[in-house]
Amino acid sequence: MNKVLREEKKFLISIADFRQTSAKLEKVMMQDSHNGVHGYLIRSLYFDTPYDTDYFEKQAGIELRRKIRLRCYNPKHNFAMLEMKQKQGARQLKRSLRVSRGDAVKLINGDYSVLLGYSEPFAAEVYAFMKTWAYIPRTIVQYNRKAFIAKENRIRVTFDNRIVSTESCFDLFSEHLNMNPVLDPYNVVLEVKFNGFLLNYIQSLINCIDKSELSVSKYVLARHNAYQTHL
Repeated sequence: MNKVLREEKKFLISIADFRQTSAKLEKVMMQDSHNGVHGYLIRSLYFDTPYDTDYFEKQAGIELRRKIRLRCYNPKHNFAMLEMKQKQGARQLKRSLRVSRGDAVKLINGDYSVLLGYSEPFAAEVYAFMKTWAYIPRTIVQYNRKAFIAKENRIRVTFDNRIVSTESCFDLFSEHLNMNPVLDPYNVVLEVKFNGFLLNYIQSLINCIDKSELSVSKYVLARHNAYQTHL
């Protein structure tokens, strides 16, 4: 089980700013080992209660809240990451557990008991939480990410674009999902993740960007689009 506690700041920037800033960061930060030429794929299946409790708590700005998701980086992989993100003041606690592809499919189909087969206490915690509040799949969000790391303070700067989602199919491993755009394709979500403080040279690079702070998550953006469609 992996555990990360950090602050996260999100901004909406143009694709031109993304290209310029990415080129600068390549000179001063390490690239994520998964980047490749154009970044890497992330696909997340988000769960919520039948009453969309997590969605509405985020919209209302509730101080203590959480999100539960299954994440994969390639539909052909034989595993997924079960993750819980919890908002704690200015910080986000993210815990994650690697589960087999078969167990991920069972979770999607509502069989949470597979988590009792894992020895980590986190698995039992998620089982109890999902069972108690009757969590169900709500949306799949997919995007392309390019990430940079500062080894001095474990700072991560990520750029996410081509953000799409679907609520018509919850097969996390499908290679033929019918996705809809969440944001204008010329917009990019910049996320700065750090623990304690930002290094000055990274702060200076970020300050040079023409950006708007983004208070909502990709999950909320995807669900908001769906709600608007159904009105």
